[in-house]
Amino acid sequence: MKMRKYILLVLLAACGFQPMYTEKDTDIYVAPISGINGIDLRNSLNAKFGGVRDADATYTLVVTLKEPITKYKALETTGDATWQEISLSATYVLSTNGKPIARGSETAAESYTFVRYLVAANASYNNAVQNTIQVLSEKIGTRVIAETYRYEQKNKTSDTKKIDK
Repeated sequence: MKMRKYILLVLLAACGFQPMYTEKDTDIYVAPISGINGIDLRNSLNAKFGGVRDADATYTLVVTLKEPITKYKALETTGDATWQEISLSATYVLSTNGKPIARGSETAAESYTFVRYLVAANASYNNAVQNTIQVLSEKIGTRVIAETYRYEQKNKTSDTKKIDK
C-alpha cells in the first residue's frame, strides 16, 4: 500500500502538480461579521486560514451573512412539523490593497428533526445551525484560498514577463 502512495506522489510531481494550499498560513483578515452566527462563521474562517490576522493583512475578506431561513419539510396528519431545514446564505468580497479580486455567494442547508419538547427542539436547531455554519465556512474558505492562489500565480506570471522585457 505504501508503494502505491509513492508511485502516485512521483507521478503527480512529474506532471507539474503543485497543491495550492499545503500547510501554509494565508494572510487573510476576516472582517467582523454581524450576529451570533456571524461570530461563529468568522471564527471558523479564521481557523481555516491559519489564525486571526490584523486589518493590515495582504487580503481582506468581507462577509455578509443573511438571517437563517427555516422551512418545514415534513408534517404529521395533525399539521405538526416533524422535520425542518435551516439554510444560511452569505455573500463575500475578497480584496487586496483596497481592490476587489473576487466576490461570490454561498448557501448551505441542513435538515433536522423538530420535536415537541422545547429543550430538544432547540438543541436540534442549534446543532443544525452550527453544522450549516461549518459547511458555509468550508465553501467560502475553499473559494477564497483558490482565489488568493490564482491571484498570486497571475502576479508571478506578470512579474516574470516584466523582468523578461
